[in-house]
This record gives sequence, structure tokens and C-alpha cells, in this order.
Amino acid sequence: MLVKRMMSKVLLAAAMFLSLITLGVTGVTSGQASASPAPITIAYITDVTGEGASENGSSPAGFEARIDLQNAQGGVNGHKLVPLVIDDQTNPSEIATAVQSAISKGALGIVSQSPLFFLAAKYPQEAGIPVTGSYDDGPEWGTQPYTNMFASDNGSVDPKYPVNTLLGNFIKAHGGTIIGSYGYGISPSSARSAISTADSFKKAGGKVGVLDTSVPFGSVAFTSEALTAKQNNITAMVPAMDGDSNYALATALKQAGVKLKAVIFATGYQPSVIKSPVWATLQGDYFLSLFRPFSLPNAGTKQMAAALQKYAHFTKTQFPTFGQYESWAGADLMIKGLLMAGKNPTRAAVIKDLRSVKSYNVNGLLPQPLDYATDFGHDPAQECTWVMKAVANGFVPISPKPTCGKDIPGTSTAASS
Repeated sequence: MLVKRMMSKVLLAAAMFLSLITLGVTGVTSGQASASPAPITIAYITDVTGEGASENGSSPAGFEARIDLQNAQGGVNGHKLVPLVIDDQTNPSEIATAVQSAISKGALGIVSQSPLFFLAAKYPQEAGIPVTGSYDDGPEWGTQPYTNMFASDNGSVDPKYPVNTLLGNFIKAHGGTIIGSYGYGISPSSARSAISTADSFKKAGGKVGVLDTSVPFGSVAFTSEALTAKQNNITAMVPAMDGDSNYALATALKQAGVKLKAVIFATGYQPSVIKSPVWATLQGDYFLSLFRPFSLPNAGTKQMAAALQKYAHFTKTQFPTFGQYESWAGADLMIKGLLMAGKNPTRAAVIKDLRSVKSYNVNGLLPQPLDYATDFGHDPAQECTWVMKAVANGFVPISPKPTCGKDIPGTSTAASS
């Protein structure tokens, strides 16, 4: 549903109070204090269709559930929140249209879960619109002049993309000796992640057999890559791609007779893969969960689970996809900024107030708190993630505690990509 039915109520309110408000930007005038506060539109931009839909197509459920929960609690200082979901179609020529549509429709803020957002980040920056969401599209989340952007999953980004010890140490500890690392050519973050993983493994004492950062976005054809992997005797594989590509690569490697001791997927921890045709291929493999798994409940997981069950019709045993976690977190951070910005929040006030937040963890869903006050342009002090293992009946955490690593001083992958 690209525009929720509440949009009609927003338009009605705009017609009634046109002389008093600017939709999504200002509240009612002091002379109308007794009138209902103006609705606030929050846009969500993601891949409802296109190659990225396999990862993000169902992600609006998390965004809308968080908005519904807030509205059930009275909205933001009496302002009802209106969700506006916009499809970028996973198309580089459409992302600018999607972002400009959010701006033209009066969105006070934008939540992004799009691998292409970096191509259109200049538009909300120039318009002074706060942006929250996933940092995994590009370096603008930590690059001047994009101080209007707040990564709700990572805080900020070091545009040098330094090498982190986490994956290298994990692979070595689980028997990997020669790594194959893969990323999409069109995505700066995917390519740099692949390079960083390879460098991390080298720092841990391993060898790089394959480093391929030219994979076409969404590709599921890996016959030649599998043959190359076999020729180079890789024993570990870490792809920085979406689920369809990751599983196609894993299947191709198995069919080529590549014997892997350690496989780590950054994405794919989601219900739909369990018992799917590829599930047998994935047995024993590891999946990263940046957000706290529902199987390790706390206040944050219980809040999100209850909202998804009530508003998105989840079952009691269903857990979110990565995209649904991300969209929930992006909406949650935007709501926090709106609540901080006072009775009649403005775009500028949300940006200013979010930039003062020194500790944020999505109500305990993140493994560590984020600091937006001082960390712009820098990675968090350490990188942490829960690690899940695929077993016959589903996913199990290898530990109740997240696995962590630190950036290696003086390293950079930005120039390499």
C-alpha cells in the first residue's frame, strides 16, 4: 500500500486549515490553540518492487506498525502521524523522483531503507529535511554537508570505511583459511564491505582467494564465480549482497563442489528462508542480526512484537526481516526527534534536537547505544552484531551476547572501491 488511507484525512485537514498551517512543516498558529494539531506526514522510501524487493518489499510493515503504535499512544504531542510509503523501484533513475515526491507531498521527515538513496540525498539536504534510516547505501550519512541524516542502525559513517576486526576474527575462529568476498558494483557500501571483509581476514592471518566487487545488482547467476572460487580453493565465503544473490552464490558454490568451513551472511535472517528450497544448502551457515533477535526477548523486542502482531498481523512465533527491523528503527528515531522538537515540530527543530542525542538504542534493539552528538563522520567505538546459526528447525543464536570488533587504526577501503 503506497499511500495509506489516512492520506485523505490529511488533505481534508489541509483544505480546512490552509491559511493556518503548512502541512508537515509548521503547526497551528497561537490563535488556534484549541484546534486539533495538524497531522504530520513521514515518508518512507524503499524497494517495494524491483531487484531490491526480495530484501525490502515487506519492510513497510515495520514502518507502519511503529507509526500505528505511536498514533495509538496519542501521536506526537497530539499530532497524528501519517505514513507515506514511496517505491523507488530499485531504479537509479527513479530514486530522485521518489525523494522529490516525498518533499512535494509535505513530508516533515524521510525514513530511508533504499540501497540507492545516496543518489538523491542532496534533495532533502538542500530542503532541510531530516532523514533517518539505514546507512548501508553510501557514505553520505557521515559526510558533510549531510548533517540532516541520522543512521538509526549505526549512528554515522566514517567515509574512509576503515577495516573492522569482527568478521576476520570470526572467520578464522570458525575454520576459514581462504576467503571469497563478494559485493555489488553499483553499491558503494556493498563493494566497500566486501573489500573490508577481505582486508579484515588478511589482518587476522587469513588469505584472500577471491575478491569480487563487480557483481551486477540483484544477480543470481554465479556459475563462473563458483568455478573461480573452486580454482582458488576458498574455504570461507562472506557475500555483502541481498538474500537472493547470497543464496544463489551459495548454491552455485555447492554445485561446483566448493567445500566451505565458514559462511557468513550479513542479510537473510528472516522467517521466509526457513524450510525454503535453499534451506538445506544453508545448514550450519551463520547469519548476522544487527538488531536483537526475538528469541532473546527484552523490552524492545516485546514492544515491536506486540505492535507487529496487532497492526501487521504477525503470528506469535513470527520474527521480522532485516528490512522490517530497519524500517521500525528509522520510524522510531524520527518519532523521537519529533517528540523532542516540541508542540509544533519543524524540520529544523528535529534536526537540531536529534543532533543532541548522545545515547539511542531503539529501546534496546541495538547491541550498543548510538551517539549523534559527537560521532558524525565516525564509526561507533565498536561494531557489534548477534550471530545466528541455521539449524534444521530455524535459527539459533550462538550466544546471548553480540559479537563485536573494532576498527583497525589507519585503514581505509574508500580509495580501493
